[in-house]
Amino acid sequence: MRLEHAQFHLDHVSRRDALKFGAGAAAAAATASAAIEMVTADAAQGSSKRPSDKGRPGSGDFDDKMFDVDAVIAGAWVPGPYGADDQRGTLNEITPARTARAMRNAMSGKVTAYQLGEEMFNGFPAFPADPPRLHDMFLYAFGYDAGPDFVAGGGIQSGTEPLGPNLVTGHEERFAENFTFQIATQVDGLGHVGIGPIFYNGYTADELSSPTGLTALGNETMGPIATRGVILDIVGMKVAAGATDDFFVAPNGRPVLRDNYRITIDDIENAMYRQRTRRLGAGDVPIFHTGWTHLVRDDPGRYLAQEPGPYLAESRYLADKKVALIATDSWGLEVLDPAVTEGNAFPCHQELLAKDGIRIGESFVTDSAIDDHCYEGLLVVTPENVPGATCGSSAPTLLCGRGRKPRK
Repeated sequence: MRLEHAQFHLDHVSRRDALKFGAGAAAAAATASAAIEMVTADAAQGSSKRPSDKGRPGSGDFDDKMFDVDAVIAGAWVPGPYGADDQRGTLNEITPARTARAMRNAMSGKVTAYQLGEEMFNGFPAFPADPPRLHDMFLYAFGYDAGPDFVAGGGIQSGTEPLGPNLVTGHEERFAENFTFQIATQVDGLGHVGIGPIFYNGYTADELSSPTGLTALGNETMGPIATRGVILDIVGMKVAAGATDDFFVAPNGRPVLRDNYRITIDDIENAMYRQRTRRLGAGDVPIFHTGWTHLVRDDPGRYLAQEPGPYLAESRYLADKKVALIATDSWGLEVLDPAVTEGNAFPCHQELLAKDGIRIGESFVTDSAIDDHCYEGLLVVTPENVPGATCGSSAPTLLCGRGRKPRK
C-alpha cells in the first residue's frame, strides 16, 4: 500500500468524511513483507484464464464513466427497475423456484453450515464517529438538512453537505449508547446511501427521514433471504497463478489482496472458471474473497485505511445479471484507490443501491468454506426485523453439500 493513497483516503474519501466524523485516525501500517511464501508447492503454474465471454448475450460493455449527478437528481433513475412502488430491488429475483434449486444443489451431499459473520469483540475496528459507533433507535442523517422537527424528535443530524462531486448522502440507525448495525458483518439496505436528495426508486431524503428511522426502504422490506451464493476466491486465484505483486501475507499467515487492488471483470470470470462454478444469474449472490478480514485483529489501522475491491465497470457487469446482492469480506466493497476513483466517494454504493436496487453485503467471512473448496451453496441471510433500520447485521450462513477442488 502506498502511504499517500491511504492518507488521501483518510483525508478525502473515507466514511469518516462521509459521516463528518472529523480529522485524525490510524495511519496506514507498514507495507507487507517482500518475502512471500507460496501457499501451495506448485502455486506458480498457469493463470487459469477462462475462454473469453465477449459477445455472449447480455455481456454488454461496462466502463467507469461516472453517472450524471444532475440527471439522477432530476429523476433519471426513476422509476426503478421493478416499478414505481417497489422497495425490494433485486430481491424480487429470488423466486420460490430459484430458492428450491439452490436448496437441491446444496443438499446433494454431506451438508455443512458455514458461519460467514465476523466474531465481534471489544475494540472491533470501526470508523470512529461523533457520536461513536458503539432498543432505542434513532436515525442518523448526513449530507442534507433533515430539518428542526427531525432533531427535536431525537434524530441525529450530521453534516449537511454531501460528500464529493458525486454528492454522497445517507442514513444510519443509532441505538442506546450509539450502537449501530453499520459495523462488521452487514447487508446495507436501499435507504443507506443516496445521490444528493435522491435514494432508490425516487424516494427523497425528506420523504425517508423520521427521527426514529426510515419511513420506507428499511429492514422491514427485506425479509429472509435464501438463494444461491457464489464465493469468488480472487486472492486464491492470484496465489495459484503466482501473481505475487497482487497479494501479501498477513501476520496470521493467510494471503490477502493488496490494499488498492482493483478486482476486474476478467478476475470474476477467471475465478469462476478456476472454481468450476456455474455462471452467475438473476437472484444469485456473488461474494468476493479478498482475505481482507485477516487484518481485523492484527492490523486494524491498515484494515480501515484502504481495501481491495471492484469499481463501477464490475458493479455494472454484476448489475446486468440482476444479482440479488453483492458481498465481500472487506468493510466497504469497492476499491478506494484515488487513481481509480478520481476523488469520487463510494460511487458503487450509490449506483448499486440507488439505481439498481442491489444491496451490498460487507464483512462476509468465507475462509472456512474456501478451505473445504465449497464455492457455492444455499446462502441464508435473515436481517433483523427492525422497521426503519438501514441495514441488517445478523451473520449469514452458507449451506454447501460438496466441495470440489479448483482447476490447477
